[in-house]
Amino acid sequence: MTELPAGWESRGQQAILFRRFGFERYSQTRDFVDALSALAAAGAAHPQNINFGATYVNVTLDPSATGALDAELAERINALYHRPAGA
Repeated sequence: MTELPAGWESRGQQAILFRRFGFERYSQTRDFVDALSALAAAGAAHPQNINFGATYVNVTLDPSATGALDAELAERINALYHRPAGA
């Protein structure tokens, strides 16, 4: 298996990628979800599942058409994340 992008974990037999992003305030959560939406709209790839609450966003990525983990998309999502102080 290739190295996973920072903060992501592999889950299940189909090796999906999962990451939880934490925030201090809802406004930060909303900004991240909006940026994630814009990223998905700009490219052909998008997360399989996005689940969020007031201070977190869970993102799940499915394997690409080639069966490889979508590490590039995970890295692009990581670049959107501005980790709150103390988190």
